[in-house]
Amino acid sequence: MPIARMSPYRRRVGWLVATVTVVALLITALLVGKALTAPSTPAGRLGAAVPDPTPGGIVQDPDESVPPAAPAPAGLPVVDYDPAPRGFPADPATMDTTPLTEAVHPTQRIAAYDAPGGRPLAYLDPTINGVELTTPIAERRVGWTAVLLPSANRQLAWLPPGGFDTVALRDQIVVERKVHRLTWYRAGKAMRSWEVSLGEPGQDTPLGRTFVLGRTPPPEEVYGGVDIYALGSVPDDPEAVPAGLRGAHIGVHTWYNDDDLGENTTNGCIRLTRSGQRELLAEVRPGSSVVVVDRLATPPSTA
Repeated sequence: MPIARMSPYRRRVGWLVATVTVVALLITALLVGKALTAPSTPAGRLGAAVPDPTPGGIVQDPDESVPPAAPAPAGLPVVDYDPAPRGFPADPATMDTTPLTEAVHPTQRIAAYDAPGGRPLAYLDPTINGVELTTPIAERRVGWTAVLLPSANRQLAWLPPGGFDTVALRDQIVVERKVHRLTWYRAGKAMRSWEVSLGEPGQDTPLGRTFVLGRTPPPEEVYGGVDIYALGSVPDDPEAVPAGLRGAHIGVHTWYNDDDLGENTTNGCIRLTRSGQRELLAEVRPGSSVVVVDRLATPPSTA
């Protein structure tokens, strides 16, 4: 049967219908594609913009608030030269030799907590035993600042905002127990190294991060007549040291002779030459970080 021929009018109507249908399909496809690729709006925040992800891929909420500090009871202990109160968290990066470049100096008595928004456990004063307290900053989180805890080994104290000044640090001391070496770094660059004596077995020089707490005159002639740098760390086993040294801190100091350099003969302290100690006293300010490791795999980096 022959195909019927359309009139010119019917041909025009058919062409128009087909064109409209194709355009409608294209528009629908575009709308569906946009719906599939558009970012979703967070539930409960209609119309709010989604913040750009950080390089690590974690989306940070710009409205995240600083955890409030619980009121600190007046009867909390004050951190002094005696061993610090218990309950503070461990320093998770205690063996990290990356230089710490900032420190905190309390300008008033401030409460120290076990976590941001956590429990107040003690107070930090501007001074300890009359020496100005400057303790390195180990971490910052949601407005809170973690510092190396004085009079303790490998522990942190969390501080809420306010009540302290921030101090820049440029120096670091790294002690390697296996090779009996102390190296002074400035801005990540090794300046000088010295052979040292360290703690004898059972009274080992404590591992981990600490800091130069302060300077004190030598109490006896055996210290060689040169001032001592007391560190923030204490003996790991206070009962193992002689009774007269219980309650004392680990120190960096000299001796009346250099016969034992390179050996484990001290009660945990770090002993070096008189000329080396004088140079450290002249160059390295209190508050500077000290890290004791068994041996460095690579030199400290500022990266």
